[in-house]
Amino acid sequence: MTFNPLKEKGMPLEKQLRNWHQIVAKPYKKQKVDCYTRTRQILMNGIEVEGWGFKHQFNRFMSEVDSDDKATISRLGRIENQQQMTCNWLCPADQSVLETTLGYEQVAVDLTAWLAQNEPDEYVKETFNFGLLEDFDHLYRYSQFAYMTEGIEPSDIVQGQTDVIVGRPTQHHHNCNGLRLRNFYDKNTASPQTKVNILTVLSGEQQTHNFYAEHGFMYADHVLRETYAEIKDVEEEHVTMYESLIDPSESMFEKALLHEFTEVCNYYTCYEDETDEEIKKYWEIFLDMEIGHLKLVADMFKKYEKRDPEEIIGSEIVIPCRFTSQKAYVQKVLEKEANKRLAPDGKYYKNYDEIPEDWASYDVQERLSEISAPSENCIKLIEIYHDRDIVEASENLKNKEVTILEKGLQTKAVAHNTVMPDDLQDMIDKHEQREKQKEEII
Repeated sequence: MTFNPLKEKGMPLEKQLRNWHQIVAKPYKKQKVDCYTRTRQILMNGIEVEGWGFKHQFNRFMSEVDSDDKATISRLGRIENQQQMTCNWLCPADQSVLETTLGYEQVAVDLTAWLAQNEPDEYVKETFNFGLLEDFDHLYRYSQFAYMTEGIEPSDIVQGQTDVIVGRPTQHHHNCNGLRLRNFYDKNTASPQTKVNILTVLSGEQQTHNFYAEHGFMYADHVLRETYAEIKDVEEEHVTMYESLIDPSESMFEKALLHEFTEVCNYYTCYEDETDEEIKKYWEIFLDMEIGHLKLVADMFKKYEKRDPEEIIGSEIVIPCRFTSQKAYVQKVLEKEANKRLAPDGKYYKNYDEIPEDWASYDVQERLSEISAPSENCIKLIEIYHDRDIVEASENLKNKEVTILEKGLQTKAVAHNTVMPDDLQDMIDKHEQREKQKEEII
């Protein structure tokens, strides 16, 4: 179904204030929830945090807006805050930080893979693919700790929809932030799909950073705490990378319009795809609210910029993401691009063997990992707990794990505690030998 949200009625702002009983919804049951209900809940929390934060920036810097319109923006911010509480607190109290973390990384992998395949701009698509492989490896690293710390199998959370196996190693994700800056799209020629795609993934990555910043300290295990710190730092780079794709010459009203349109598009797809009927009701209500928000901002856009909002967002809704399994696409990118790095000019990508000796990211990586890379320690520890790393993937992909690691590892700025391909192969071989011995005993 397609429709023009500017033509829809939407819920009037004066009817959107809800009471506490309505705001704090009944959480889903972690033992029964579909993994993609969880990913929708996580993503919409991030979308709302971005929408709320933008409205505060708008009112801080837009001096030419009259007091009535500033008051409207502030009222919209209040509603976004309430929506964010509902979205975030659908998460149950008995879902651990690590369980939620695996959900966050499943969002990042499957969302980014879907966006890449539905992105009309090839340069933006390449950037999505690059970020995708980093989040893919984060899911693998956290899965080792989830098993060791809480006995959680990755399938308990990702439910077999997302592969868990080594990717481009996390220790190689640390870069000079200046190199993360991408070429930004041209606001006059970029499609609404591209603009919504970028704002969607940016919101998700920003919220992932925030979640790790606020929860990474909640475990006593020092290596796990350091791993949260390490991956949180990569999420900061992801925020830098994705936000740099946005044309900085967009006016604040253009940005406001795109924020509201992005929320409408995401709530619409959540409503269409949701399998939990209780949670689906919230997506329906919030879609109605956001259409109301979009109409108010569109009116301000016309008032202050004397332009038609359809010049910015088009005349029909776009689909930011359908949460479905992306295994085949991710595997294709993994096997082809694990050795990609940010090029020295900061705008493109090269294989690591094409990177010069004075690459700015080497200094960053050597400094951060001068004692050790926490994300590498997780594999050394899991060998003690489980003989070998926790991997959930098809046998075809499992058999390529060492080859993938070999492709992704650099030869320079490698931490001293790195699990090398030979180490991983030895770990796998020993595990298989022990399994055979168990069978013989039985």
